[in-house]
Amino acid sequence: MSRFSCILVLLWVGPAAAATRSFPIDSRTSIVHIHVGKTGIGSFAGGHEHEVIARSVQGEVAADFEDLSRSSVDVAFDATSLAVLPQGEPEGDAQKVEQAMKGPQVLDVARFPSIRFRSRLVTGKQVSAGSYELRVTGDLSLHGVVHPVVVPLQLEVRGDALTAIGKVGVKQSDFAIEPTSAAGGLVQVEDEVTVTFRIAAREGV
Repeated sequence: MSRFSCILVLLWVGPAAAATRSFPIDSRTSIVHIHVGKTGIGSFAGGHEHEVIARSVQGEVAADFEDLSRSSVDVAFDATSLAVLPQGEPEGDAQKVEQAMKGPQVLDVARFPSIRFRSRLVTGKQVSAGSYELRVTGDLSLHGVVHPVVVPLQLEVRGDALTAIGKVGVKQSDFAIEPTSAAGGLVQVEDEVTVTFRIAAREGV
């Protein structure tokens, strides 16, 4: 390749690379919330829905606001940090539910301590200054299984900070997890859990 050709390549690659900004996730202000519902013919009379939060959210958002398709997301959290909220649970049940959730019959966190989402494609549009509507297609790694997931979200960018808010349904059966049951099978945890999130990230952190 001639010197002139090298210069042309550098001029072409340089701006594209420079357009991507790195936003490390702020684990202190980011939160993932999981709603676990119930089903079955006896669900009206027994059993409880559960609210779970994930701590220790980590990762990075690489954002290219000139070409959203060049953006990427990598989010992970420690499955051992999952906590069942006591609100709505009978006294003392939250800890029992949490132990069962982390145990070998459900998440088996001793073998699979990390839950991770890595994007493969980002699409969407800018709806106003600093605001975007996005669809992020990627792979969710959970319970030793990798399965594709599409995550719709709202993205707000203010200076060196961004915030992503969204909600997605995840089926346990897609990850080789059998929903638990009680009362002889009359009450069962719903296969699909609802995951809502608020991911905060800041450039240069």
